[in-house]
Amino acid sequence: MFTLFAAKGTVAVASHIALEETGLPYTLNWISFADGDQRKPEYLAINPKGRVPALVTDEGVITETPAILEFIAEAAGQLMPKDPFARAKTREMLSYCASTFHVNHAHKLRGSRWADLEASHADMTAKSTQTMADSCAYIEDQLTGGWVTETYSVADIHLYTICRWLKGDGVDIAEYPKLNLHFTQMQARAAVARVSDAHG
Repeated sequence: MFTLFAAKGTVAVASHIALEETGLPYTLNWISFADGDQRKPEYLAINPKGRVPALVTDEGVITETPAILEFIAEAAGQLMPKDPFARAKTREMLSYCASTFHVNHAHKLRGSRWADLEASHADMTAKSTQTMADSCAYIEDQLTGGWVTETYSVADIHLYTICRWLKGDGVDIAEYPKLNLHFTQMQARAAVARVSDAHG
């Protein structure tokens, strides 16, 4: 039995979807950012970074979305391609989503992580629409019109989770036909719909 700590609407959606897709047994503990739960000693004892997601296992705690997603896939024997090249491409997308796509979005909401001046925060917020659109254009070129690789994987789950934020970031996903198709395919999956409804 795993325990997932998540906050609604965050990147923890991806880990939640992966658990639902694989059918691994888990319990869900909600963290409220509005109430500052992520900074309370009880949660910091689980994840000293004060962020979500965090996955508690019998062996210890795992943080960071790419690590959690790959752990879930390995534990279930699902959601990772068998072919070495396809596995590398899956990890490539996981890395891009975490290190670039997500960070582009975070500049709009959490500029204080990178700068102290309010003017700098405003500049980062204004820039985020362009950087998110740039990421969409890059991913559009990488997709073939189906999944990230030949088979559905954790890379698709991570990508979908970040694309949920595009509308709020001022980016119209319809301008990227392959990415839009990917998003629509994801929405049609039962596990994705269940988790999306839970997160709002």
